[in-house]
Amino acid sequence: MLALLCLAALPARAEDPQSVAFFGITLLNTSMEPVTEAEAARLQAAEAQIVETMTESGRFTFVDTAPIAEEADRYTNLAQCNGCDSAFAQDLGADLAMSGEFQKTSNLILSFTLYLRDAETGNLVGGGSADIRGNTDDSWHRGVRYILRNRILK
Repeated sequence: MLALLCLAALPARAEDPQSVAFFGITLLNTSMEPVTEAEAARLQAAEAQIVETMTESGRFTFVDTAPIAEEADRYTNLAQCNGCDSAFAQDLGADLAMSGEFQKTSNLILSFTLYLRDAETGNLVGGGSADIRGNTDDSWHRGVRYILRNRILK
């Protein structure tokens, strides 16, 4: 009986982390200006920020997407491929599929959207959008941080 009481006093075991197949972020440039090296670097930094922040939360792990890379490369934007991202994630054995978009309307107006879908059903289970003012390292970082804090990790 004492053993049962001791076990009941222990905190419940945390849920196992969900595995995520992250297919990156697509830059949709409708600004009529060429994509700069700085923007390409910001895109890579945003992807790294997402993986790092979600991993550090202890709630997510990331699977290697290399096994389906050749097939995925046939699509321009995995965030808008009618569920191919979920199918790819399921093929990889992941629980969730994640993809995103940065849309650059001008150097002043940008938006960031992140989609988190159930790999089995394709249903949207998380994500969000953030409007960004200014095309700087800091503004991109803040936009990503906002979605992670307020939509994914809340």
